[in-house]
Amino acid sequence: MSGVPAVIIRKKHLQMLGANWLPFADVASKDLSLMQLLRMSLFQVSVGMASVLLLGTLNRVMIVELSVPAMVVAAMIAIPVLVAPFRALLGHRSDTHRSALGWKRVPYLWFGSLWQMGGLAVMPFALIVLSGDRTYDVPFAGEVLAALAFLMTGIGMHMTQTAGLALASDRASDETRPRVVALLYVMNLLGMGVSAIIVGWLLTDFSPLTLVRVVQGCGLATLVLNLIALWKQERFRPMTAEERAAPRTSFSSSWADLMASGTAGRLLVVVVIGTLGFNMQDVLLEPYGGEILGLSVSQTTLLTAMSAAGALIGFLLAARWLSKGIDPFRMAARGLLAGIVAFVAVIFAGPLHSTALFFAGAGMIGFGSGLFAISTLTVAMQLSVGGLAGAGIALGAWGAAQATAQGASIFLGGSLRDLVGHLATNGWLGAGLTDASLGYSFVYHLEIGLLFATLAVLGPLVRVRPLSETKPSGDARLAIVEFPT
Repeated sequence: MSGVPAVIIRKKHLQMLGANWLPFADVASKDLSLMQLLRMSLFQVSVGMASVLLLGTLNRVMIVELSVPAMVVAAMIAIPVLVAPFRALLGHRSDTHRSALGWKRVPYLWFGSLWQMGGLAVMPFALIVLSGDRTYDVPFAGEVLAALAFLMTGIGMHMTQTAGLALASDRASDETRPRVVALLYVMNLLGMGVSAIIVGWLLTDFSPLTLVRVVQGCGLATLVLNLIALWKQERFRPMTAEERAAPRTSFSSSWADLMASGTAGRLLVVVVIGTLGFNMQDVLLEPYGGEILGLSVSQTTLLTAMSAAGALIGFLLAARWLSKGIDPFRMAARGLLAGIVAFVAVIFAGPLHSTALFFAGAGMIGFGSGLFAISTLTVAMQLSVGGLAGAGIALGAWGAAQATAQGASIFLGGSLRDLVGHLATNGWLGAGLTDASLGYSFVYHLEIGLLFATLAVLGPLVRVRPLSETKPSGDARLAIVEFPT
């Protein structure tokens, strides 16, 4: 009997640990159990895996191993990102989908999975043709095939993620919906980290045949994971005649209301410039590690895991700071300052030949960009007035601005690296500026300048927001209303 109180005390402490330290301990609801939610979140793992391939492994392989110009690589990688602004249209179409079975999300999840798998299935062969290894010399065949493969993968990623998040939002209750979406965001980051480690290990001994096996294996894993995720997740809900005849929501009036708030326009400028500052390195970080620091494919692939881990830490810290009432704009400024320090570390890693400093800089870039994204997302949530419908148009504008800037930054980063590197190695910039790392260093310095410019644009928004208005009321647990693009 003497042991019973101890057991009760230990059980009480475990319950307190779950409530206080595990941000998703109470994410389940009556209609969506924790096991169903975890199974549903597998589509986020597949999207994270595809992101690792497109933004991490393949760009380094194309530039270093396949000797494809960085400008071409940047254009290819920017294609899936530029599809992202159409996520609002995809979400709207799934909202208004007419189905005899009542399914709205499952068809888009399924066809998105097919697009994503199909793009990954043909991608390695398209890259081999792009590198010049071909029997018949067809002009621009490699460029066209690679662009189509990246386009298919991008469409599939965005269609799957949009429909999957909408399905999770449908099944969650009003109380648990923000924490459900937050859990799915964390699962995306974990999927990126785990996939980066596995893909890096599989590509330790690189060869074109190994690349084909790994990328096509990821395509097969995409289909399997998404099938498990969507199985029996959406109920049969045949639409009534009234629902079919109901008019669609007008976007023009909602957009006018959003712009009338005064803060939205400057916020979108902050998002565009800040995203440019953080993401121009997406196509350059791994080639920089391989060409300047002499790292292997498996080592540079771990950079994506470091960045994802940094973004996850930034997200968790953002939730804690927001619960204490910190102004989201001030929190965004912290992310920008962390990014400036990160790029300084990456720049000095080359001359010092310091792998540790390089990896630390990559982690800090993820931390700064994650904190910046969550902070601006929180502000976008506060702009909405009128429930989830108002939040949708605000967050749609936020996602479109971020995605467009991300695609442009990837292309600009690769193009500027090629241009400055060509001028340097050919002596056009003088005898003292002929190092191969100059193209990379120029882009990193430009990103530092853009982050300082973002701080300047952000300043007036911090001054016009009293701190008392940012203090949360009621539930301050880890939660976001919508998933970042």
